[in-house]
Order: sequence, then C-alpha cells, then structure tokens
Amino acid sequence: MTSQTSEPPQSPLTPRHSTPASAPHAPSHPGGPTPEAPALTAEQRIAQRRRNSEWRKEPRRIEQAECIGCDSCMRACPPQFNAVYNQGLDVVIVPELCNGCAKCVQACPVDCIYPDPAWQPTDESLWAYVEGQENFREPK
Repeated sequence: MTSQTSEPPQSPLTPRHSTPASAPHAPSHPGGPTPEAPALTAEQRIAQRRRNSEWRKEPRRIEQAECIGCDSCMRACPPQFNAVYNQGLDVVIVPELCNGCAKCVQACPVDCIYPDPAWQPTDESLWAYVEGQENFREPK
C-alpha cells in the first residue's frame, strides 16, 4: 500500500480585526517579528499597534458612564498585557493589548467592563500616551 503524504493547505492566521494599512509597523530585524507573525510581547504589540493574531477572545471595553474610576481593573490586568490605562479622568482598555482574559472584569466593583466584539483600532494619541507610560515603567 502506498502512502501519500499530502500537507493540508496552509492558511495564515489573520486577526479578526487588523490595523489600517497606514498604521506604522515595527521595522524588520533579524530574529524579530514579521508583520505576519503574532505579536507575542507587549513591546511588539505596542510597536506594531496590533493584537496578537492567535488571541481568540474579544478584547474588553470599559463603559465610561458606569465606571467609578477606582483603577481596580488597571491593577488586575496582568503585567504581560498592560492593557488598561488612565486617560485623563477615564480608565481605558487598549484593545490591541487586551487578550480578553477578564481579570479586569473580576476585579471591577461596579461591573462596567464588557466584551468588545466591534472594537476599533486605537487612536494614535492614545498610542503615544501608552508608549510614554511604558518608557516610564521600564527605563532603558
């Protein structure tokens, strides 16, 4: 009996939502991520401004009208994601950094955090703030 080895058709993993074509991407360098590879670290996700394409859970969003600004969600967000930030008086979740783990939901005393199936790419002004905060957290 002859056995044929046929490989299944390869299809690249594509995120359900992607950043606009005009969004900046991290420069390619040897050993670094390519635009097609999943952005595995928070630093890569910030530089590429996109979610990890392997994440299947929807990112979370904070309903500002219900939020009391206690920052419990920010403290609960795992450090490898750092998806929750203070933006003025508002607390916001950056969807490209949120893996949907719901640790913030569990910590929220007023239940104002919801899945965000229709999330939009983060505004460039918030990305600039995020980059500044990350530089403050980990001086180089």
